[in-house]
Amino acid sequence: MGRIESHWRSSLTRRSALRNLAGFIAGSPLLLGQEDPPRPTSRVPGMNELLTTFDFEAVAHSKIPREAYDYTAHGETSEFTMRRNRQAFDWVQLIPKGVVDVSAIQTDTELFGTKMAYPIMIAPTAYQLQLHPEAEIAMRQGSSGASNTPMIVSNYSSVPFAKIAAADSTCPLWFQHYPQRDFETSREYLESAQTAGCKAIAVTVDQQSSVYERSLRNRNLGPGGTGGGGGNRGTRTAARRPPNIYRISTERLWIDWKFIEKIRPFVKVPILIKGILTAEDARLCVEHGVQGIIVSNHGGRSLDYGPSTLEVLAEVVDAVQGRIPVLIDSGFRRGSDVLKALALGAKAACVGRVSRWGVAAYGPAGAQRVLEIMQAELVMAMASTGRPSLASIDRTLVTTDFA
Repeated sequence: MGRIESHWRSSLTRRSALRNLAGFIAGSPLLLGQEDPPRPTSRVPGMNELLTTFDFEAVAHSKIPREAYDYTAHGETSEFTMRRNRQAFDWVQLIPKGVVDVSAIQTDTELFGTKMAYPIMIAPTAYQLQLHPEAEIAMRQGSSGASNTPMIVSNYSSVPFAKIAAADSTCPLWFQHYPQRDFETSREYLESAQTAGCKAIAVTVDQQSSVYERSLRNRNLGPGGTGGGGGNRGTRTAARRPPNIYRISTERLWIDWKFIEKIRPFVKVPILIKGILTAEDARLCVEHGVQGIIVSNHGGRSLDYGPSTLEVLAEVVDAVQGRIPVLIDSGFRRGSDVLKALALGAKAACVGRVSRWGVAAYGPAGAQRVLEIMQAELVMAMASTGRPSLASIDRTLVTTDFA
């Protein structure tokens, strides 16, 4: 056999070459970086087919871009705290009463003059334009349809607070604020929200230097951006690159109690501090004269390996001794979750991801439906445990075994 024939026998065939190329491409980490998570639905189901709030996540995932889904889904760094927020509900057992008349269940309450048919609120979440063309206006429409569930509007909403407030909806609005280094920018935010009719202001003090690895990977998928569209961003706000090599944002590391004292003269509505996780900080809130607390770890987006909010709720409630109301968020998916928080002393629970799943999946009707599901589950859980009113809910309703 000649040299040419020998070379031909030992060389790759076209089929082998294509097979090897395909194997190389399939094993490439770049391809893995582009791969979408599995789509759990082969079709978009009718909304009446969905039984729990969890069902809405799959539909939302199938309808919005991966970057938008990951912005909603991600937690800080390894996402341990985000997972722990959900696990904590498994560590609280409900203890039913015996013979109790629960033919009528009373769930209405009031916070700072805001009347609520249920102790459930929409938590502030940013950039809702990436979920629905009408952004926060769609969320407010859904909230209004669900017994006028109060909505807390994010400082970084896609639509300005005044425009959301002017929309043809009726649910009460609160405003969430991130303190700004440029104090006049903070003043703009807060005065604009009050002029537009916000009923209370929640100043966020957590999420000081968070890193979201899941979303950082998405930078390789395209031009990026969160679909913010401006919203409540002040005229003086400008994006800044962290002045260090450790990718640590310094935007919020300066926050202290002096900021609360500076805004007090022109904030005429109740001020709540959002992001409290310890009895020490809860007592400081009382000492500094704020009107309420939201126990929050930003849905697991503020500090990895921190506690779940449900674990620290009783500690915070005990620290304030009834002097100011305590609300809670992070991880709430079911009406029974809300009942457990009420038993541990919360006055209301705020839902964030759930409401985003609803509006991304079906628009205002979806946001309304997820709230109605949680409201119905709360009523059912109260009836099943023999608690006919919010006043009848106390710590004897639960036993806890926090790991």
